[in-house]
Parts: sequence; C-alpha cells; structure tokens
Amino acid sequence: MFNFLKRLAFVGAGAIMAATLMAPDTSSARSLDEILSSGTLKVGVNPTLPPLGIYNEQNEIAGFDVDFSQQLADMLGVKLEVVQVGSPDRIPFVASGKIDIVMGAMTRNPERAKVIDFTLPVHTEVFGVLTTEEKGYTDWKELNSADVTLVQVRGSTPVKFIEENLPEANVLLLDNYPDVVRALAQGRGDALLDVIDFVGEHMNKHDVKWKIVETPVDIYYCAIGVAKNSTGLKDWLNVAIFELHRDGVVDDLWMKWFEREMIRDVEVSPWF
Repeated sequence: MFNFLKRLAFVGAGAIMAATLMAPDTSSARSLDEILSSGTLKVGVNPTLPPLGIYNEQNEIAGFDVDFSQQLADMLGVKLEVVQVGSPDRIPFVASGKIDIVMGAMTRNPERAKVIDFTLPVHTEVFGVLTTEEKGYTDWKELNSADVTLVQVRGSTPVKFIEENLPEANVLLLDNYPDVVRALAQGRGDALLDVIDFVGEHMNKHDVKWKIVETPVDIYYCAIGVAKNSTGLKDWLNVAIFELHRDGVVDDLWMKWFEREMIRDVEVSPWF
C-alpha cells in the first residue's frame, strides 16, 4: 500500500508548484493530429501508486491507469506507450511534451491548473473514515473524543491531520495498511482516517461489516493532465471519458483493480 503522502492533493502542493512553475514551454506538446499520425499515445503512469499503477510479475507497469489508457488508445486507433513518471516529474513531463497525457491520482486544483490543463474527472478519491457497522459515527468530526482510538499508518500524513484537527482522539500507530485494517477488524481500534478507496483489497480479507462514514473530510476529483492549450486533444479526451463512464467501463476497471465499487461515483450527465 502506497504512502498517503503521494496521493492527497493538499500534500506537498508547494513543492509541486515550485517544480512546475519552471516547466518548459508547451510548444513541443503534440496535438491530437500529431498523435494520430504517429500511431502512438504516450501516457505517463506512476507505478508506485497501486492499484492505479503497479509493476506486475513481468516487471511491466500495469494497473487501473494502464487499462484505462489502453481504452483511450484503442478508441484513437493507436498503440499505447506507457512512460514511467513520479510525483515530482509528472507535470513537467506533460507540460514539456515528453508525454501526451498523464494519470496517477491527478487531482484537479487551481495551482496545478496554472501549469497544465485538466480533462473531466476519471475517478474520485474519498478522504474519509473507515469503521465498522456497529459504530454510530456520521461525521468525521465526531472522532475528536478521548473515547475514540484511530488506527493509522506510522509516518503517514493523516497522523498530522489528526494532531491538528482531532487532538482529543487516541492514535494507535502500525507499520502498514494491512495491519491497520486487520486491527480494525479485530476491534483494536474504532476507525481509520485515510483515502478509503485504496484499502478495499485489505477490507475484503476480513469477514467484517465495514462502514464508510457518510460525511468525509474531502472528495478529490482525479482527471487526466494535458499540456496547456491542447484544446483538440482535451476535447477528444472529454468525449472519450464521457463514453467510458456512460458505458460502465470505468466502473468495471475500478472493480477489477480496487476490488470494491468507487465510493463516490463521478456523476455523468449530458452536460458532464
């Protein structure tokens, strides 16, 4: 399970902005026509964000982002070229044209939108509370009590968030997400505060009636990043994303890789 630090939009925003403000000129970014002529779509995927991106047994990059990108390539009638990116270089890579599009938990926010453009959302991520059905919590703020024990991954960003926003709660620190989910299933704590979508595979290993608290801390909308002024490419991607949502392809791929339904669906409408 990857570190929460690599996922949340509000984490490291200053560092990301500092890196992206010096991104090269977007004049080298390829247009939709150039992508079609080349016969290849170059997609940036971070393999350290499972199950969005992960190395498979053949040491190839796989995951939700790869499968989704393959759908786009098939719709374009071109081959897919997966390019490894990391959190620091993914925005400069797409801004400079080293890749055509970038995925990998690309949460839309105003700072990033100064440097690159975003499509419609591909998926959401819920920063919220995982607990069990017998708990009566309805809002994350109810956890600010000495009667509550939160089970968290040691060194992860939610720990600091809890210190600042839920100072009355007790915190049990464990080394990884499988141990944290197991502890909750065993009743050793009351709740986990994190991006809940990414612990589905661990939840499924325990015969427990899980509950996701109705009121989350936040909901992040993750889209595809493209170079500034890539209007033709972005417009095509928006149409493709709409069709993949409407046809249920996004939901099917999410279930395949996350082993649970998306907690908050992206609402699809004719004006989406």
